[in-house]
Amino acid sequence: MATTADLSNGAFIRHNGELCQVLEYIHRTPGNLRAFYQVKLRNVKSGKQMEHRYRAGEDIEFVRVEFKEMQYLYKDGTSLVMMDLETFDQVYIDETLLGDAAKLMKEEMIVKVAFEGDTAITAEPPTFVIMEITYTEPGVRGDTATNTLKPATTETGAEIMVPLFCNAGEKVKIDTRTGQYVERVK
Repeated sequence: MATTADLSNGAFIRHNGELCQVLEYIHRTPGNLRAFYQVKLRNVKSGKQMEHRYRAGEDIEFVRVEFKEMQYLYKDGTSLVMMDLETFDQVYIDETLLGDAAKLMKEEMIVKVAFEGDTAITAEPPTFVIMEITYTEPGVRGDTATNTLKPATTETGAEIMVPLFCNAGEKVKIDTRTGQYVERVK
């Protein structure tokens, strides 16, 4: 059994029978009281965040999680079909593991998927994707002085906000963590 001294950000532990990921932890020693660890956890299945206080030296059950880089092939209902790049096995993962970034997925993208045994528990798309704008209102020349945004539709059907100078047919870089426009790509 591991103890609280082995905690690290991103580690997977079993807390109250549920699989949780450590988001952050702080070791506190308040005055003449006993030391403790204040840990912020995220439940992997439900996505809920919680905080828990562990005594220093308390036993914690760490869970072994295997990360694989997989290639996104296509969408099948509410599942995404991923292919293992080494064995060419196809795995169905739930679209909710990617959250809002699932709208920005294109075929052949490389996704980092975490497995507990044979079950996919988290999926992380690339940080930035390059998409082509398929529809947006035409921009007006000289409208670059203000930081005004307009809606645009990408090639995957996702709606994003872009600056006024972006037009249909142009490629833009999008942050998958926030779904926001980063820059125009030539």
